[in-house]
Formats: sequence, structure tokens, C-alpha cells
Amino acid sequence: MSQAAGPGEPDEARRSLSWRLLAPVIFVLAGVLFAASEATSHGADLRGGRLTQLSDLIRNVDQRNSASERQIVRLREEVAGLSESLSQDQLVAQARAQAKSLENPAGLSAVSGNGLAVTLNDAPPDAADRRLPGLPPPSPDDLVVHQQDVQAVVNALWSGGAEAMQIMDQRVIATSAVRCVGNTLILQGRVYSPPYKVLAIGDATRMRNALKASPKLRLYRQYVDAYGLGYRIEERRAVKLSGYSGTLDLQYAEVPSS
Repeated sequence: MSQAAGPGEPDEARRSLSWRLLAPVIFVLAGVLFAASEATSHGADLRGGRLTQLSDLIRNVDQRNSASERQIVRLREEVAGLSESLSQDQLVAQARAQAKSLENPAGLSAVSGNGLAVTLNDAPPDAADRRLPGLPPPSPDDLVVHQQDVQAVVNALWSGGAEAMQIMDQRVIATSAVRCVGNTLILQGRVYSPPYKVLAIGDATRMRNALKASPKLRLYRQYVDAYGLGYRIEERRAVKLSGYSGTLDLQYAEVPSS
């Protein structure tokens, strides 16, 4: 026995029939479109030209940026090198200027001016035969100039404001040492025999007063009067002293005891 159809069955049947007829048409059209696209692109991306162009542009910009960065690094290194070279040149120039300013007080440059010449000499040969009232006969040491006598003259001249000094033919500097062996003077490796001459540039009156006030030279002058040791002071005009040209290195030094 057959059953009657429901009220919605005809519409569903019509939709089913329409889909069955339309689906093949859609699939055919889709196939035609895919075939046309394949034929047009030949297996390539239809928008590939634009994407490739943008990629190349980015790559080129990146390469230029990398090249610019390398150039910046190179220029910075060059600037740093030039700056360091300039700095070193400035330091060298400053050091040279400082050294130049110290040449005169260090005794390395020639100087000229007025001053005093002091000459010390051993007693004459007949001084040993002298017999002076109230004085004992002189010993050999009483008749020669000693290291301390020359040093006393040097110290007195410095204390009297000497600006520059020379012993014999050598410029005196801070490291100069007066040494005597027997009756010979050793100064900066050279040996001299009396008379010993000390030449100083400065105020003659001040230096002369300093020589007179020195206790050690006062004692020396007593031997001058007693046994005929040589002692002569002369004022000099337009004295010229050459600069010290020997070594400046200290070979021996001691810390003074307190």
C-alpha cells in the first residue's frame, strides 16, 4: 500500500535534480579555467615578475647598505688612525717644547752674560820652607787645593745666584761631581791639574758676597795668607758658556739618610 508524499518532498527533489545537472557544468568550467591559466603562465607564477622585481630591489638595497657599512667602518678606522697620529704628533710637539724649555736650567744650552771667574791654585814650591810665627810648618796637604775647596767655591757661587757655571772647560750641571785624586781634579771623566778655574754667570756683587760669607772659603783664605795658596777673583764681561754635551744618565745614586 503506497504512502502519500509529504508537503516538502517535491521541492527537495527539484533541488537534488538541479544540483546533479549544475555540478558537471561547474566542474567543466573550472577545468577550462585551470587549463587556460596553465597555458598562460607556462607553469610559472602569473605575478612572479612583480614579486621577483621587489625581491631584487630588496637584495640590491641590502647589498648597498652592507657596502656602505663596510665603508663606514673603514672610514672610522682611518679617522681613528689619523686622530691617533695627530694626537701623537701633538704629544711629541708638547714633549719637545717642554724639553726645550728645560734645556737652559738643565745646562744644555749655551748662555752668555757678565759674571765672576775664581781661580784656585796650589802653593808655590818654596812654601814648604816658610816659617811663620805662631804657625806649624806646613804639611804637603796644606799646600795643595783639595776637592772640598773647589766644591766650596761652586756651592758659594750657586748660593750667590749664579745662573750658569763652568769648571775648567766643562759646563756644570746638577749631576756634575767634583772629585780630586792627589793634586788632580776629575770632572765628568776628564782629569785636570791646577790651577782650577771656576767661571760663573750672574750678579757679580751677590756672588762675591757669597764667596766672602762661606765658612769653608774663610778657612781656605787663611791657608792662602799663611802658605801662599792661590785664590783670585775677577769680574768678567760678556762671558759665554757652551751647553753641556755629555751623558745625562745617572749611574749611581743613594737616598740620603734622614
